[in-house]
Amino acid sequence: MSVAVVFVHGLWMTGHEALWLRRRVVRALGAQDRRFSYPSVSATVADNAAALGRFVAATAADTVHLVGHSLGGVVILKLFEEPAFVPPPGRIVLLGSPVRGSGAARSFAGWAVGRRMLGRGMTAEVFEPRPRRWGGARELGVIAGDRARGFGRLVGRLPPPNDGVVMVDETRLDGASAHTVVHASHSGLLFSREAARHTVAFLRDGRFGG
Repeated sequence: MSVAVVFVHGLWMTGHEALWLRRRVVRALGAQDRRFSYPSVSATVADNAAALGRFVAATAADTVHLVGHSLGGVVILKLFEEPAFVPPPGRIVLLGSPVRGSGAARSFAGWAVGRRMLGRGMTAEVFEPRPRRWGGARELGVIAGDRARGFGRLVGRLPPPNDGVVMVDETRLDGASAHTVVHASHSGLLFSREAARHTVAFLRDGRFGG
């Protein structure tokens, strides 16, 4: 049975920054490494979710797992809100994704330069707090960081615990299969051995650990 892992990057990124995590995960699972790159500033979350759906549909594998970092996780959730999307079997891991909205993004958007830098990709999907609930289309695990280092410290004090950009409470998704916290910053989640170990364990077994 063939397996692929589709990695979905965050704001201002390309997916190349996740190379260490990608290699560690696909080697452990014996999977294909599929990097989905999207215009995180110039396109909306809905547009990027639609493009991700086409990318997943074109992925030739029996099982397709999805791993999203930061905004990438929001794009994944948006895709699964589309009733016409019929996903192949697989699991989902979100790392540092502001599924309940981002206080740091809202503060940054208060500056003209900040709103321009955030672009169309951050709209109400991330600006506004929202009570998302996972409908259970497949098993989904959430990994948050609690090392407060990141640009969020520049736009205002974030209540602890946070990863420097996203608060731990902003990553909690009702209906998710599992939630765990590792000692890593927002970008550090991509280089955390603990986060990588949890990602592999969840994609393989549907639970964190390892």
